[in-house]
Amino acid sequence: MLYELVNFSDEIGVLNVFRYITFRTGGAIFTALLFVLLFGPGIIDLLRVKQGKGQPIRDDGPPTHLLKMGTPTMGGLMILAGVTVSTLLWANLSNAYIWIVLFVTLAFGCIGFYDDFLKVTKATASGFARRFRLGLEILVAAVATGLVMWIGPPEVSDVLTVPFFKNLVFHFGPFFVLFGILVIAGAGNAVNLTDGLDGLAIVPVMIAAATFGLIAYLIGNARFAQYLQIHYVPGTGELSIICGALIGAGLGFLWFNAPPAMIFMGDTGSLALGGALGAIAVATKHEIVLAIVGGLFVLETLSVIIQVASFKMTGKRVFRMAPLHHHYEQQGWKESTVVVRFWIISVVLALIGLATLKLR
Repeated sequence: MLYELVNFSDEIGVLNVFRYITFRTGGAIFTALLFVLLFGPGIIDLLRVKQGKGQPIRDDGPPTHLLKMGTPTMGGLMILAGVTVSTLLWANLSNAYIWIVLFVTLAFGCIGFYDDFLKVTKATASGFARRFRLGLEILVAAVATGLVMWIGPPEVSDVLTVPFFKNLVFHFGPFFVLFGILVIAGAGNAVNLTDGLDGLAIVPVMIAAATFGLIAYLIGNARFAQYLQIHYVPGTGELSIICGALIGAGLGFLWFNAPPAMIFMGDTGSLALGGALGAIAVATKHEIVLAIVGGLFVLETLSVIIQVASFKMTGKRVFRMAPLHHHYEQQGWKESTVVVRFWIISVVLALIGLATLKLR
């Protein structure tokens, strides 16, 4: 919306600043942060009244989590609102990538919202049928991936690029849609599994968003892409605006989600945030880098897969409890210790992911 002010830059020179992605990304961060901080308390009060007992707590979870009984969920609503308002305000709305990522973010948010709604109204830790939920996620991811392939440069539309190598790519053809589904739906559910402790998921999401904000900016700039010898995808630089909005909204949410949390993001937020990161990775052709930067989410997901597979095949559990953060809680780590150490891991993984841009 504000991008349209560049049309008047010939008459008012200062408006030329709205051409710069860096300036608008900063504006998106500040706007989303301010929005969540201003409207967050009202949203929390409303959700507390509507939900009564708040988010149901797992019966088989760590005993310390029973203290969180009554904390409202669906805090993802404030994140989604902040991201949407900020993106619409600062992004170039003629850019198709913006609408594709927003579509995934809001669609996954709606799926998560319905799941949270069923949990709260039925006072149960399980939402609606997993197969139906996964089917909706697959549909959304398939549409988004198909659109990315359609609007992207033909030479990279179906390509999987491999980090650390200049020219190593794999052409998937129409099967790239299946790969895109795996990335987007997988990222959404991976963040969802990680969201189990106060502040645990939102900070790694912000770290990943900051990393991909830089990646999107470089990928969408022909000069930088040529210098770094990475694939140039015109138009993706604008995705830095959404990444900035994710950071700002995440910071605002963390203000209320910091221990002891006043609100949980719920599936409404975790599914949406993961889906957004997955869609951005598919658009920028950095899907493998997402697995590196979001390695914490991958580890959490693998811990659940390993735990379930081991129990079904041998009747024994590998971890004391899955996902992984609960395992360390059961070993005696304090919640704050688990959270901060996982944040540190996320920072290290983000630095490794950024290193792939130059080490080729």
